[in-house]
Amino acid sequence: MKKLTYLFALVLLAIAPAMAQTSETGAFHGAEATKSRYRAVYQLNTADTSVISHALANIQNALNDPRLKGKLDMELVVYGGANILYRKDKPQYEQQLQNLQKQGVILAMCENTMRMRKIKREELFPFISYVPTANGELIIRQEDGWAVIRP
Repeated sequence: MKKLTYLFALVLLAIAPAMAQTSETGAFHGAEATKSRYRAVYQLNTADTSVISHALANIQNALNDPRLKGKLDMELVVYGGANILYRKDKPQYEQQLQNLQKQGVILAMCENTMRMRKIKREELFPFISYVPTANGELIIRQEDGWAVIRP
């Protein structure tokens, strides 16, 4: 038993420097970004402010990922109760949305939701774009190879 413990200790001592070096060089930092472009569409359909904040934070986190810098096309499709995100009367999100747009994020609103909820374009921030239906946009994006993300 003593020999087995001694052998185990020797093996650990032998591999410890290699493990420390691998950790320092960043070899365990997950997948590498091997493509020239990545595309993701986030869908948001709830008025739950914690979910909205989480989604916006996730989008910013993806934009900040050093593996994706300069390689990421992103869209946020809003429909249903999430329409509050783009409304002028809910300005708490305006600056964050403008920052995302400056980083290239497409901010899209579902026109079907607007019709159903009687929302006019004038009620939304002027920098928002529009899609006929959120579901149609998500289907098209997914078929075009975009990752569809639902926070």
